[in-house]
Amino acid sequence: MALLEVAQTRYVSANVRLKDTTALQLNQYAAFIHATADEVLEQAVGFVFSKDREFQEFLKTRQAQEVTPTLRIRKSAVPDTAERAARRPVAGVESSESVRAVKA
Repeated sequence: MALLEVAQTRYVSANVRLKDTTALQLNQYAAFIHATADEVLEQAVGFVFSKDREFQEFLKTRQAQEVTPTLRIRKSAVPDTAERAARRPVAGVESSESVRAVKA
């Protein structure tokens, strides 16, 4: 049995609009807990989703599977980790394009 268990997490970039006061407090809270605004938002939304019993019941319905997305997700210029690993050459030589993408 392995000593470590590594979870592969896929992140996406999304555009969201916040009130200026909310954005300010998000940055302030991130500074308060020594985290990034992205991490605070991820944890806060996850917390609300997990604690809302009505929402958990809604997720079990067919209607939840047929929701029209309103969140605008940006396509990433840099492939995720699994995609990069799949493209990595066996000989250990990478193209200059992949090196530029990793440095960016």
